[in-house]
Amino acid sequence: MAIVISLLNHKGGVGKTTSAINIGAGLVEQGKKVLLVDLDPQANLTLSLGIPRQKNSIYESIRGESELDPYHVKENLDVITSSLDLSGAEMELINEAGREYILRELFVPVAEEYDYIIIDCPPSLGLLTLNALTSSQYVLIPLQTEFLAMQGLAKIKQIIDKVKFRLNKELELGGVIATMYDSRKVLNRDVVDTIIKHFGEKVFKTMIRDNVALAEAPAQRKDIFAYSPRSIGAEDYLNLSKEIIQRTGAEVLAGVESK
Repeated sequence: MAIVISLLNHKGGVGKTTSAINIGAGLVEQGKKVLLVDLDPQANLTLSLGIPRQKNSIYESIRGESELDPYHVKENLDVITSSLDLSGAEMELINEAGREYILRELFVPVAEEYDYIIIDCPPSLGLLTLNALTSSQYVLIPLQTEFLAMQGLAKIKQIIDKVKFRLNKELELGGVIATMYDSRKVLNRDVVDTIIKHFGEKVFKTMIRDNVALAEAPAQRKDIFAYSPRSIGAEDYLNLSKEIIQRTGAEVLAGVESK
């Protein structure tokens, strides 16, 4: 059964889509089978991997017009694509019964086929994001190591807690990912110290260092491992994916043993 992870931050430009793609690719490097879900109407994940517009995107699936239709990117890595049409989904589903659980139900037929399902959430806290959270066991928060990026973290945590209480008892904060980190900058170090004070061990030990290859890879329509496997970006996302496996795997095993 797939472990479902949402990447969430309502602030744009924090490395959320970059992290979704490269965590997924990093998990593949570790021998896992991964499904990436582009739940953002901007379709940046879809565009970054050079996937042409598909007949059946996540929009058609959410509308009930098709089942999930994965696009095969490479061995063990598939993508559910997005399109601009998705921007109208929240208004179209406003009167739909059980609208918070549509994505969760769509995952049921494919959950046995993958080890991980990674959802790239939109930079908002609306119905699409709510669907992602009701479908997930874990939420990861990518956080650019700048002062303004920290604003709103408490709000995200509050929403995670509300969804856990009301809609999805399995939901947990899986961790905070420090992105665009430069150890030479005092501000970056101070921001990391601050989030560690607030979130403790939830902050991943692996920090995603500022690296030009991570910015170049989407222009070549590739993940970092396909574009520059010896870059520090590839090194960081590989180490981060190992941490994610360790955290999710250890907690799943602990849950099994306790039953």
